[in-house]
Amino acid sequence: MKTFCGILCGVLVLLAPAGSPAQENLGKARISGLVTDEAGAPVKDVLIIAESLQSNTKLEAATNKDGRFGIIGLGTGRWRITARMKGFEDAVEEMNVSQIKSNPPLTLKLKRQTSAQAAGESGMPLIDKGQALLQQGDCDGALAVFREFQEKYPGIYLVRLHLGAALEKKGEFGAAEAEYRGVLEDVIRVQGEYAKDKAVAVRALSALGELAWKRGDAESGRKYFLDSLGVSPDETAAYNIAEMMFSSQNIDEAIRFYEMAASIKPGWPKPYLKLGSAYLNKGDYAKAISNFEKFVSLDPENPENPKVKRMIAEIEKIKK
Repeated sequence: MKTFCGILCGVLVLLAPAGSPAQENLGKARISGLVTDEAGAPVKDVLIIAESLQSNTKLEAATNKDGRFGIIGLGTGRWRITARMKGFEDAVEEMNVSQIKSNPPLTLKLKRQTSAQAAGESGMPLIDKGQALLQQGDCDGALAVFREFQEKYPGIYLVRLHLGAALEKKGEFGAAEAEYRGVLEDVIRVQGEYAKDKAVAVRALSALGELAWKRGDAESGRKYFLDSLGVSPDETAAYNIAEMMFSSQNIDEAIRFYEMAASIKPGWPKPYLKLGSAYLNKGDYAKAISNFEKFVSLDPENPENPKVKRMIAEIEKIKK
């Protein structure tokens, strides 16, 4: 019979980072969906971009006159689906794609841009260029491009998130924090409250939370993520708080926020894997098994599943 310690060691192996993802993620899976405006009317000729979160693979399509689209050729795994149309903010959804069973249809709702956002649309090539430089590790080049955008379009405060990310990657945490705080100040100055630009406010607060966590200030990180959740329920913020709580062995709080992340985004497998580990840490074998089984059922083709199933079998032995 395995000891609890032995099983917990198995969990640590299970949760270790996986190897490098494959360069391609093509297959036979199909996704479909509908794109509407805020009033629910279908929008035609919308660019639909499907990006694999496991590789650099990208597939594209466009909506028809009824606002509907379909893309075939996706591989198994997590994909980000973006609806992009001039005059509108991007609508983004992430989903687990299966090649075995039918994938549920998506509904993406486009929100019209503010006048400031529309004015800055012509500057998007600069943002794309800056992001490409940042991915290549050229932080100074990225900063120069983002600052060029800022000079040309001073009303588009979103660029400060990109500036913050470049400064953070460069190791200039103080300057990065100033940019993230500046974004929040700009939201209040222009919109009057975070609720009127939830997406940007949540991103800035989450960025501050992650930065605090990197600095080893878990309490400040937790506060920023909680503030983010107060603006708008966000599964990533809830998950990040849970991760901080789990790493500090505050298991009950970790469970609370993993469960919150799962409730905000039903069908997201990742929180259930961590919930299984958290309940195992508490010695609640029944709930550990239940959450591990939920993870497997939600993502049946996940490469971690053989390990998870072995863990379930080992826990079942302990229960006897």
